[in-house]
Amino acid sequence: MSLYFSLHPTHPQARLIEQAADIVRKGGLIALPTDSAYALCGHTGDAKLLDRIRRIRGVDERHHFTLLCRDLSEIANYARVDNIQYRLLKSATPGSYTFILEGTKELPRRVLHPKRKTIGLRVPDHPVVRALLTELNEPLLSSTLILPDEEYPLTDAEEIRDRLEHQVDLVIEAGHCGAEMTTVINLADGAAELVRAGKGDLTPFGL
Repeated sequence: MSLYFSLHPTHPQARLIEQAADIVRKGGLIALPTDSAYALCGHTGDAKLLDRIRRIRGVDERHHFTLLCRDLSEIANYARVDNIQYRLLKSATPGSYTFILEGTKELPRRVLHPKRKTIGLRVPDHPVVRALLTELNEPLLSSTLILPDEEYPLTDAEEIRDRLEHQVDLVIEAGHCGAEMTTVINLADGAAELVRAGKGDLTPFGL
């Protein structure tokens, strides 16, 4: 049965953040509210965790995972970013965007798209996520919490616990979490290409 933490939405309790980070370090899978819907999150290099997320989501190895990062400098450690891409990223982070970029050798091959060698990266604007990332001192591997055959992500922590209590190790509740997903921008091929219109404004990219 999964644990259930209720965190303050703007000033999350340090004790609970430390416990959540410890669960991640030990290979646990958590359901975490972000600035755009709930996500399934865990340690980046854990192969078993990848399989758990894929089973819950009902996706295969071609599914793009996303790294939740603290800032742009952390993105640059895990993705190839040129000067033009960096300026675009700087104009839109933190925020509700996911950027598809070519991964670096810092990332395990199993988290990259098998053919394109790309990964999603984003800097979320949510106090709970930022606190957890700071405590971990490394990115979180994530995937939006959409169940198979459902159109929208789960948004209610108690419903998530009821439906996934034997599949995740921790559910975090931190007040209202919206259902609108991130805007996804592909920057891997140079010019910005819209993959999915979502919560993030398209204006910075001229789209």
